[in-house]
Amino acid sequence: MKSVPLELSNVVGRRMRARREALQWSQEKVGVLIGIDESSSRARISRYELGTHEPPVKTARQIAEALGVPLAYLYCEDDEVAELLLALRKLNSSVRHRIVASWIDEMAGT
Repeated sequence: MKSVPLELSNVVGRRMRARREALQWSQEKVGVLIGIDESSSRARISRYELGTHEPPVKTARQIAEALGVPLAYLYCEDDEVAELLLALRKLNSSVRHRIVASWIDEMAGT
């Protein structure tokens, strides 16, 4: 995936939409999963995805959980870092900890 910074004003919406589409889920499904009434869930999720409104952090956290991504993924401007966040999320915590510690050591030159 090419690493191009997304427009800051709509990074959350673009990440939401990309993940939702990768899961082949409707906007209604995401809305209902986070507790929005079915009758208004599509419109609300659409507003977030289009950048008309940005979800409050509490709502963004619920969306991230429903989509199976870390909250940081939704706010990440760099595509490569976002993909890295998704890959790390898939690992169990002990493996993730070991990999991250190794990267930190390597970057520090130790």
